[in-house]
Amino acid sequence: MPEGHTIHRLARKHGEVLAGQIVATASPQGRFSAGARRLDGRTLETVDAHGKHLFYRWSGGETLHVHLGLFGKFRLHRDQPPPSPTPNTRLTMTGDDVAVYLAGPTVCELVDPAEETAIRRRLGPDPLRAGSGAVKLGQFTANLSRRRRPIGAALLDQRVIAGLGNIYRAETLFRTGIDPQLPADRLSADAASRLWTESATLLRQGRRDGRIITVDPADVGARRRGDLEPTERLYVYKRTGEPCRRCGTLVSMTEMANRSIWWCSVCQPKGAGS
Repeated sequence: MPEGHTIHRLARKHGEVLAGQIVATASPQGRFSAGARRLDGRTLETVDAHGKHLFYRWSGGETLHVHLGLFGKFRLHRDQPPPSPTPNTRLTMTGDDVAVYLAGPTVCELVDPAEETAIRRRLGPDPLRAGSGAVKLGQFTANLSRRRRPIGAALLDQRVIAGLGNIYRAETLFRTGIDPQLPADRLSADAASRLWTESATLLRQGRRDGRIITVDPADVGARRRGDLEPTERLYVYKRTGEPCRRCGTLVSMTEMANRSIWWCSVCQPKGAGS
C-alpha cells in the first residue's frame, strides 16, 4: 500500500496537470459509472491529501474521495493515452493534454461535506499537511497515550498518525532507538516528540525524492544520499538476519498488527523509549 509521501505526491501532480481544466470523466469498468457521469464536464478545482486519502474537489460542490488500498494504482498519460483503458479501470479523468487512469482502488466514491468531515475526523494528524507542528504533536502524543498496544502496532493505526505505513514505522522506530514492542501508552513525552519529528522528516524527504531513503550515508560509507545503492537505502525493513548498519547485530523480525516488523535488539533494546 502506498505510504503518505506517495499520496501527497499524487495530489500535487494531479493538481498540476488537471486543476483549472474542464475534465472528461468515465468509468470503463462500470463500477463508478454514476459518479463519473456526475463529474463529466465539470472543472477540477483542487486536489488534497490527508494521510493515505485523496480528495478531488470539482465545480458544483462535488468531492471525489479515493483510497488506493493494497492494489489501487494511477497511471498518467500525456498527449496520446491508450485508446482503450484496461477492463479494470475504475475511472478516467481526461484534461486538455493529459489523462489520469485509476484502477483497483479500495475506495472511489463521491462524498458530501458531512461524509468528508467524518473521514477526516477518523484520521490522526498528518505530518505532511499544513498546520501547527505543536498542535499535531499534541494530538499524536494524546493518541498514543490512549493505546496499550505495542508502539509498533499503534503506528500503523491511521487514527494515531495518518500516512505512516509498514516501511516508515520500522525505520522511524529504528532511527529513534525505540523498542517496537513497548506499549504505546508507556512512551515518554521526549520519545513521542522524537518519533513525530523523525516521521515528519522522513515523509517530507520521501515526498521530495519520490522514494524512501532512511539511511544516513555515513553509516554505509557513502558521502551523499544520491550515492546510496538501492540495497543500502533502509536500515531494517526486510533485512531479517542481516547485520545492523550501525552495530552489526543481526536484524530481528516478528509479526505485529498482522504485518512483519523489523528491528535491532541492540540499537532498540527492550523498554527503550519509556
